[in-house]
Amino acid sequence: MRSLDAFAGEKLAALEAKSLRRRLSPTRRHDGAVVERDGKRLISFSCNDYLNLSQHPLVRAAAAEAALNYGAGAAASRLVTGDHPLLSDLEKRLARLKGTEAACVFGSGYLANAGVIPTLVGPGDLVLIDALAHACIWAGAQLSGAKVVKFAHNDPADLERLLIAERSAARHALVATDGVFSMDGDIAPLDVLSDLCQRHDAWLLSDDAHGVGVLAGGRGSGALFPNAEIPLQMGTLSKALGSYGGYVCGSQAVIDLLKTRARTLVYATGLPPASAAAALAALDLIEADPAMTEIPVAKARRFTQRLALPEASSPIVPVILGSAESALAASARLEAQGFLVVAIRPPTVPEGMARLRIAFSAAHDDDDVIRLADAIVALRGGAS
Repeated sequence: MRSLDAFAGEKLAALEAKSLRRRLSPTRRHDGAVVERDGKRLISFSCNDYLNLSQHPLVRAAAAEAALNYGAGAAASRLVTGDHPLLSDLEKRLARLKGTEAACVFGSGYLANAGVIPTLVGPGDLVLIDALAHACIWAGAQLSGAKVVKFAHNDPADLERLLIAERSAARHALVATDGVFSMDGDIAPLDVLSDLCQRHDAWLLSDDAHGVGVLAGGRGSGALFPNAEIPLQMGTLSKALGSYGGYVCGSQAVIDLLKTRARTLVYATGLPPASAAAALAALDLIEADPAMTEIPVAKARRFTQRLALPEASSPIVPVILGSAESALAASARLEAQGFLVVAIRPPTVPEGMARLRIAFSAAHDDDDVIRLADAIVALRGGAS
């Protein structure tokens, strides 16, 4: 296998030369927004636990109790013996949250999109994807065998142009977008996209991984557009809900089809009971106190106001620095001041768009938000 090692070594060296090699950094989370890395305690602005619910005592207790009652794992595919009772309870709650007939829980958000898209479209069909959509949407589209076309980010006019040019040649068409874009924090114009899809007989899929729990009282980005028809509402349990797993909400017929044909559900072990129970407990907390869902965006807006940036529309605020080297250097300087703000580099973002991706949570103190903003102003040479 010497040729394999040589291949890997050359690839790693090339990535290192471009400041694009990535390394794992073991991180222990403590109460609030504090994490520990290499023996140092830092205030993390890189975590997607927007409501800090993964640390909530009721969520942790629910996970522990489920593990004791049902076991540590599901032990099989859901279609064999892995469909433990908590999964159906969770699907009913998610469908209620999203206002749909039914829901299907997957092992992760990535598995959801990688399974849903190939189940619904294939050769002879068309998938149109926002240019900045998450990697798992692209993976699912590529697995489908359908024709895949990119439309300009959040540009309904470009989508309409492509639908006019491409739709008539395809049997079925699917339009896929993030609801909240994970690296930019902006929101898709789901109402306009919905209108276009209805006019051109296309199915709209919105990935709301970063919207559920923090927008529209926790219902997510789709609920910001009450008149939009979004037949495929995908999301995750691993961000604002503080657990792990993914889901798709839709009509009963669509969900029944996914449960019998989506390969990433049929051939994957079911979600562990602890993860399902944790998500259910998180949904209980959000339902009991919907005001908590507003806190992360409020923190993000305090930050953007301090830096004179456009007002945040989600808990995610990017600070674009350009090169991978500059993003890494900025991240290191902030770490020296006690902040963990991870540098985001290509291919996660386009070339020349490396950045600090700052994620705000209910656990952040207002004083720390202002201190971070001032630290970023300083490292940018005082420019805001």
